[in-house]
Amino acid sequence: MEALLYKQKNLWDTLSDTEKAEITAYCEDYKVFLDRGKTERACVRYAIELAERAGFQEYNTNIDIKPGTKFYVNNRGMALYLAVIGKEPLSAGVNIAAAHIDSPKLDLKPLPLYEDSELAYFKTHYYGGLRKHQWVAIPLSLHGVVVTRDGETIEIAIGDDPADPCFTITDLLPHLSKDQNKKALSESFTGEGLNVLIGGEPIADGDKDRIKLNILRILQERYGITEEDFLSAELTFVPSYPARDVGLDRNFIGAYGQDDRACAYAALRALFEVGTPEKTAIVVLADKEETGSDGVSGMQSQAFEHFMEDICAAQDGKLTHCFANSFCLSMDITNGFDPNYPEVSEKRNNAKLNYGVSVLKYTGARGKGGTSDASAETVGKLRRVFDKAGVTWQMAELGKVDQGGGGTVAMHMARRNIDTIDAGLPLLSTHAPFEIAAKADCYMTYQAALAVFRGME
Repeated sequence: MEALLYKQKNLWDTLSDTEKAEITAYCEDYKVFLDRGKTERACVRYAIELAERAGFQEYNTNIDIKPGTKFYVNNRGMALYLAVIGKEPLSAGVNIAAAHIDSPKLDLKPLPLYEDSELAYFKTHYYGGLRKHQWVAIPLSLHGVVVTRDGETIEIAIGDDPADPCFTITDLLPHLSKDQNKKALSESFTGEGLNVLIGGEPIADGDKDRIKLNILRILQERYGITEEDFLSAELTFVPSYPARDVGLDRNFIGAYGQDDRACAYAALRALFEVGTPEKTAIVVLADKEETGSDGVSGMQSQAFEHFMEDICAAQDGKLTHCFANSFCLSMDITNGFDPNYPEVSEKRNNAKLNYGVSVLKYTGARGKGGTSDASAETVGKLRRVFDKAGVTWQMAELGKVDQGGGGTVAMHMARRNIDTIDAGLPLLSTHAPFEIAAKADCYMTYQAALAVFRGME
C-alpha cells in the first residue's frame, strides 16, 4: 500500500559524498557568476567569456551547421542565444532552456544629478517588481555604460571592489519616524524618494551647486563625461556586496539577482557539458522579463526568430516545422515555502528548499491569468525524462490562488507553437537585494537542464 502514496525526500537524505562535493564545486562557480554578472550587460559579457572557454564561437553565416558545432549570438549586449547543433536535423525540433538575466534594480533617470542642502544625489527610476523599503540604507554599486556625443561607449563599475566607495539611500532615524510608521508599508517609501547619496565635498572655485560641480569634475577626470552625457547613458544601482554562503552549515547562498541568474547559470553549465546531443540544444538568456519581456532584447523580440530562422535555413529546414517539434524548459525561480510567512502559501502545493528543482504546470495570477498552462502530456514527458536521469524534482504553485502571482517567459515561447513548461529552483526573499537559494536546489536545476538537453524526444 505504501507504493500508492507520493512521498518527497529532502535531497540531503539521498546524496552521496561525491554528489555533495559536486554541489559545493558547482556553487562556488555559480557565486562567481553572480558576482561577475550583476547587470544584464555584465552577465552577457561573462557568459560569452565562459562560452568561448568551452569552445563556442560567435555566429556568422560561414559557420558549418553540423553536429557538434557550438556558437552564440549576442543580441545588443543585453541578451544571448547559444546553440550546440545535434545529430538530428533542426526540422525535427530543438530542446530549449530559456532563462532571464534581468533583475529588479534602480536605474538612473536621464537627468539624475542634483544638489540639495549641500549634498549631491542621483535620482533613480526603479526597474521591476521591487519592494522599495528593502533598497534603503544598504550599500549600492553603480554599473553600466555612458555613450558620449561622439559615439564612444564608456564602461562604469564603481562599488563592488572593497577599495571603491559605495553609495546608499538614506533612511529616517527611529527617533523621528512617527509619521512614517503610521503609513502603509507600500506608501512609506516612494519611487521619487529613492535618491542615492553620491557626494558632499564642494569644489573650491564655485559659488553655486558646488557639490554637484565637484561630482561632475570627478566624472570628467575619471571618465571624460559631462552632465549632458547622462542623456545617452544606461546606468543602474545594484547591491554592492558579493554572493555569500548562508548558515552555519553553509547550506544556502545569499546574493542579489538569483532571480533568475540561478537558472541562467544552470542552463549555461548544462549546455557546456552536453557534448553532441541527439537534438540541437539551445540556451536563451533573455532581458526585460521583469517588465513584461518587451523590447528588442526581451523574449517577445523577433531577434529569437531571426536566430533560429538562420540556422534552420542553413539546413534547408523551415522554422515553423522546427518550432512545432521543439520543447522549451522555461527556467525561472519560484517562491520557496517560508515558515515566517506561511499565510501566503498553500503548503501542500508550495515548493520547499532542498527538495530539488520545482516544476510549475502554470504560473500567472488568480484564475491563471498570464500563463501558458502546460498540457498533461508535456508534464508526463518531463516526468519520464527527469526520472530516467535521476533528477530530484517537485511540483509547485506560486503561492495561494488569490494571494497574487507572477509570470515567466513561458507564455511567449508557447506562443511560438513550442511545448513549454516552467521549472526552476525555489528562493526565499525573492526580488529582495539579498535572495536565498539552497545549494542542492541550484545543482539540481543544472541537472534538470542537462537531462532535457540529453533526453527529450
